[in-house]
Amino acid sequence: MKRFLATFGIFAVFSAAPLVTGTAALAVEPDEVLANPALEARARKLSKGLRCVVCQNQSIDDSGADIARNMRLLVRERLVAGDTDPQVVNYMVARYGDYVLLRPPFQTNTLALWIGPPLMAFVVVALGVLFFRTYQREQADKSGPEPLSATDRERLDALDEKLAAETRPPWRKSAFRAELEHPLGTQDNGDRDNRVK
Repeated sequence: MKRFLATFGIFAVFSAAPLVTGTAALAVEPDEVLANPALEARARKLSKGLRCVVCQNQSIDDSGADIARNMRLLVRERLVAGDTDPQVVNYMVARYGDYVLLRPPFQTNTLALWIGPPLMAFVVVALGVLFFRTYQREQADKSGPEPLSATDRERLDALDEKLAAETRPPWRKSAFRAELEHPLGTQDNGDRDNRVK
């Protein structure tokens, strides 16, 4: 148990470290920041939409990788040269491909990225509804007894008529019940005849 707690503690510390330090938010280094605040704001906005090519789904603005730093510097270089935002994005796409965009364009080669997730969500929901309806139908079928067939109904009616036609003997007291009603042998001869033998 102690080993489990120690392992869990180490795992928790290393899992919480990125949350506490916040290194992803401080990826842009001071020497990268442009002197012009308007150009720097444009650079930050563009950097948030461009993917680091070595990171997993992380923007170059958030990534601390060397290639992400180079890409941030390249974006700033193009802005200082006078490029517009679409020109900078087109330059980065021409250099690194469509993968560099965090929101890829709707094209034939990216069709699976746009249609795949909604299609999979629809399939999962449809399968869930189908499973739920099948489950409800099975539970409804199991909930009550099966209906009697015509022959079973006739046999039951005949048995009911036979039992109704029989004359039953009068109900007799058991010996135990008679002894409870008349303790210590105070029972009369009539009760003795009513005992079950």
